[in-house]
Amino acid sequence: MEYVIIGLLVVILIISLISLMKSINTSNVGDSINNIEKNIIKELGEFKTDIGKNSRDDFDKLSERLDLRIRLLNDKVNERLDENFEKTNKTFTNVLERLTKIDEAQKKIDTLGEDIVSLQTVLTDKKSRGTFGEVNLYHIMSNVFGESSDLYKMQYTFENGSIADCVLFAPEPLGVIAIDSKFPLENYERMVDKDNTAEVRKTAEKDFKTNMKKHIDDISSKYIIPGVTSDQAILFLPAEAIFAEVNAYHTDIIEYAYKKRVWITSPTTLISTLTTIEVIVKNMERDKYAKVIQNELKLLNDEFLRYKERWDRLSTHIDTVSKDVKELHTTSEKIAKRFDSINQVDVDKLEHKDK
Repeated sequence: MEYVIIGLLVVILIISLISLMKSINTSNVGDSINNIEKNIIKELGEFKTDIGKNSRDDFDKLSERLDLRIRLLNDKVNERLDENFEKTNKTFTNVLERLTKIDEAQKKIDTLGEDIVSLQTVLTDKKSRGTFGEVNLYHIMSNVFGESSDLYKMQYTFENGSIADCVLFAPEPLGVIAIDSKFPLENYERMVDKDNTAEVRKTAEKDFKTNMKKHIDDISSKYIIPGVTSDQAILFLPAEAIFAEVNAYHTDIIEYAYKKRVWITSPTTLISTLTTIEVIVKNMERDKYAKVIQNELKLLNDEFLRYKERWDRLSTHIDTVSKDVKELHTTSEKIAKRFDSINQVDVDKLEHKDK
């Protein structure tokens, strides 16, 4: 751009020089050329100085703008780096927390695995399984009715010598209901084990049904006592899996239990059954208190009727006394007026009143 401007100025100067040479005489050509040369050199020097100054000013302004832009860009980059560093730090912290939780969960899983192995070892013994079922039953009863409730009793002995794991003392018409825990595990495990042959599993299924029906017969014969207990009892299976197996694939066992008036329950269904019984007991207690309240209200109504009758009689007496009081008041007013007349010795007025 600068070279273009310089070229234009040179062309203008040359044209001016030619015009000037035409207008002057030949004798003055040398002097004019010298003056023109000096003016050109002077103007070129001034132009060069102005160009340099303007260029420096433009370069300084450009440098300032670039410096400002660089500073803004640097601030923005630093801000973004700080934000990304903060996000990265939070992400890293969250990852560490998650890893810590995963490590704790892994430890709990390992502990749970050990507990499961220990539980399996315990459940291989029949006596231990019976204790496990009784403890499970006790926790369910205490959670529904409380630990010190009079509605149930653990290890209750009947008059015939039978000992039930738990007896529920519900009011009539429910009555006394026995609950006994049973845990037929061995044949169940052989029956559902896919690694066993079909023949072994079929034999185990037959034995499982035999065990279940024997438990039902025992509960029906021992814990359904005419005149002592209700006409029904509850068989408690501590394992949900066994209960689901019976209900899903062995409806004949369910029907057999119905005929014997024995209800098969699991921990979940037993809680639902007991909760329903609790609601029934509360409603019966509420109805009992409602009858008491109704009787008290009837007695209160009788007392109120007697009160109203006595008040009516008293009101009649009060009206009679009030009338007598008014008449006495009238008579006393007349007597008072006569005394006033006597005191004033108004004989004429007295005679007039006597007439």
